[in-house]
Amino acid sequence: MEDKIISAVRTFASSISSGSKVVVDMSELIEVTSQLPLSSFDYWERIIRSEFSSAIRESNPPRWKVWSKPKELVTWLDLISWDGYKREKAVRALSGAAPNTFFFSLAVRRLNDWVPQVRKAAREKLLEIARSTDPEYVVEALCVALSNWNSWGRIEEADKEVLQEIICEKEIAKSLRSKLIMSASGPMPSLYSQLGRTTILDGQIEEIAKSAIQPSVRAKAYRSLFEGRVVWMEGRKWVWTDIRYCEGRLKPIVGERKLEIDTPLIYLLKRSSEDCSSIVRRVSAEILIRELGNLGIKARGFAERFASDCSHAVSERGKFALRKLDEAERANAS
Repeated sequence: MEDKIISAVRTFASSISSGSKVVVDMSELIEVTSQLPLSSFDYWERIIRSEFSSAIRESNPPRWKVWSKPKELVTWLDLISWDGYKREKAVRALSGAAPNTFFFSLAVRRLNDWVPQVRKAAREKLLEIARSTDPEYVVEALCVALSNWNSWGRIEEADKEVLQEIICEKEIAKSLRSKLIMSASGPMPSLYSQLGRTTILDGQIEEIAKSAIQPSVRAKAYRSLFEGRVVWMEGRKWVWTDIRYCEGRLKPIVGERKLEIDTPLIYLLKRSSEDCSSIVRRVSAEILIRELGNLGIKARGFAERFASDCSHAVSERGKFALRKLDEAERANAS
């Protein structure tokens, strides 16, 4: 794959004609980058930046051999130029749709650029680019970005707000909800939490709990319904545990948003206790223990079901609930 990338980058570079207005040929580059795994984005970005910079230098004659300064053509690959001025110029100059997920990801990653002016340009232009781009490309890029943005050291709250605006675009929101439900792999639980910052899941969480393919997503959705809130990771901050020995740890910073839930607790318990995954049933059993005093005579039926569960984690919670119920009955009898 690396050889194909290098070949495509060099073909693209050779199609750029300095000093004349031409439409550069991106077809090979688009085809190859469409096959790249976004999980290795840093690696591919470095390879492409290095090869593109080298190919451009080789294809352009030294300045003393030309009569005038060649007209620079701004391209999508200038988003990852070594030159911060070029990156800013590229963000501001590019318009229209990103040709695939890879190139839209290049634009998104400028929100974490090490040059403040580039980040500012990205804040101002990214929504416009997203609206023009195929929602499928935007959604794939957002799935990766939202899973990793807590590790982006330079992203600011204003940058996150831009991504949230993009998330709330009607077609993009629809595609994100569909992806949450239909994806059998990928960081969907993390995506669910981050999407909970916005209102795009409101009214759909029960459907996600019922239909999502990944058990962890169903479990998160049920927990949101039980607790009436969505919780997400904001980031981490350093906390000293013993400053004398310079010892400490990174403490998670958690954010949350309240939800209006109308579904009865008994109905949610019944549905979640019958789920085929022990991950979901474990959440259901935890909620049963918390709500024992509010369920009346129905509590024992749920506790007995959980106590006989084939999953050790679930059955332990069921047996604990039964002990609590027995203790309460003895206390009432005395």
